[in-house]
Amino acid sequence: MKALLFPGQGSQSVGMGSDLFKNFDLIKKIFKDADQKLNYSISKIILEGPESELKLTENTQPAILLVSYSIFRLMKEEFNININESFKYFAGHSLGEYSALVASGSLRFEDALTLLHARGKSMQEAVPQGKGSMLAVMGVKIDELNKLIDEADRESGICEIANDNSYSQIILSGDKKAVNNVNEILKQNKKKTIFLPVSAPFHCSLMKPAADKMENKINQTEFKESKYELISNVTAKPTKDPLIIKKLLIDQISSKVRWRESIEFMIKNDVNQLIEIGPGKVLSGLVKRISGKVLTKSINTIEDIKSLND
Repeated sequence: MKALLFPGQGSQSVGMGSDLFKNFDLIKKIFKDADQKLNYSISKIILEGPESELKLTENTQPAILLVSYSIFRLMKEEFNININESFKYFAGHSLGEYSALVASGSLRFEDALTLLHARGKSMQEAVPQGKGSMLAVMGVKIDELNKLIDEADRESGICEIANDNSYSQIILSGDKKAVNNVNEILKQNKKKTIFLPVSAPFHCSLMKPAADKMENKINQTEFKESKYELISNVTAKPTKDPLIIKKLLIDQISSKVRWRESIEFMIKNDVNQLIEIGPGKVLSGLVKRISGKVLTKSINTIEDIKSLND
């Protein structure tokens, strides 16, 4: 049994998907359609940069969707990869959940583009620049980390777990001072930490204003019943129900991404191969840290797609 995975923010790079764009008219058309839908050239930002433009959250989110969706369409229409027969679950990391929904037939690509552009802008505007922070913590179990957060100075603000990525990587998010305080405790305990170069503290309660802004937009968008089981970031459980999916997408903006639990759920339910579609290899790396029992493949070049038939 196989599952498809779709990456989130941090996987982007200038020039991603360029070999696909140069070689296939289908991809040129998808990129052109995206430009028209967004009323600006997201394709130029993806293919030429500058990196500073691509890193803007309101651009990053639709850009990663565009590249992931392009690869998915190419697999099906140019390389005749049969998705129906062997794939049971679809899952995406944060914004990757939108890519998974588009690929599973639940959400129109054009609607996902506009939702992600608005989502990125709302998340960016939810917290003033420089007020928030995100910190990657390595080699600390989640229960131990929760205990350290509880012991830290509560008056310095919010510090919450944003991403439970794997047994060896957890991401914290919140007010800069509060995250700094927890980082100091971790350093005293000789734990490895890295501050992330992000523009806002994603997936914590500080993102509630962004969730409130997106609620109407998501609820007013048409979602269909998914053809595949979608593993939600919020619950780490599957659903096909469009009403449940809408609620979970709203909650997801300010909630923890339960990625480790999502992967473990799929493995427990007979998935033995996980295929990452989109730029980079971040999710494949995380899967390897979660379990050595499953095969992983990252698909983002023509050669990668050809290897699926091997």
